[in-house]
Amino acid sequence: MKKFVIVTDSCSELDKELRQKYDVDYIPMHIRYGEREDIADLDWGNITINEFYDLLRQGVRMTTAQITVNEYKERFKSYLDAGFDVLSISCSSGLSASVKASFMARDELLNEYKDSKIICIDSLNACFGLGLLCLTASDMRAEGKTIEEVAEFIELNKKRVNQECTVESLTYLKRAGRVSATSAFFGGILSVKPIIVSDLKGINHAVEKVKGRAKSFERLIERFNEEYEDVPHQKIYIVHADCLDGALTLKEMIEKTVKDKEICIGNIGPIVGSTTGPGTVAIYFYGKPVTVE
Repeated sequence: MKKFVIVTDSCSELDKELRQKYDVDYIPMHIRYGEREDIADLDWGNITINEFYDLLRQGVRMTTAQITVNEYKERFKSYLDAGFDVLSISCSSGLSASVKASFMARDELLNEYKDSKIICIDSLNACFGLGLLCLTASDMRAEGKTIEEVAEFIELNKKRVNQECTVESLTYLKRAGRVSATSAFFGGILSVKPIIVSDLKGINHAVEKVKGRAKSFERLIERFNEEYEDVPHQKIYIVHADCLDGALTLKEMIEKTVKDKEICIGNIGPIVGSTTGPGTVAIYFYGKPVTVE
């Protein structure tokens, strides 16, 4: 059976430790602020996490740029030349056009590499929802599954990835055009904390508004308990945007009801972080199929 690589992007939140452990590669997106342009580095090689989120707190506007067709082609080609097939799992098409560039790169390269396989998947997820799918793909590859078997499982189960998220403010998501919500959520009432989920098209929706940070955490856990299912490949990840205390609080709350699963904590990277803003916390896990339209 021909070996295959798993490739994702900067929205996956897979840091160096996870990428090495699960043997997953990523192609970085790009981020611009002021006169500076950087790759969206998941290892924070160009700017520290605290510096990045402090810039956002100071009102610095961040813009992001997708992966180009040529960037995909260059990375895919390097693996094809080394004798690997490629499984590419990208950020939701509802949030980024990068996945469309991966499709174009695939189509161009398969005309040249006729005996190779490139499978590109629109994950319909972002942040660690995307990362979770990549880790699942890696686990299945380690079990000896073929690239087709892994791709089929990801396609069938990507809508079972649940996102339970709250942000300090919807200002950043609104500015970036990354959330669909009624005007009531944008009232500027600082004590109101929205609950955000990802819908069937991979777009963020503010589905509830809760008064106060503590109450928003309680509601996240209530929703987690309602949606969580003990299924194969289950992993629970809590990610945060420069608010580790909040992530630790959520972990303690989950541990009261889920006793037999490791609960991991990670950082929200520069692409997702620039659109959600500091103070964001989110829980990702497999659960009941997403039904929000």
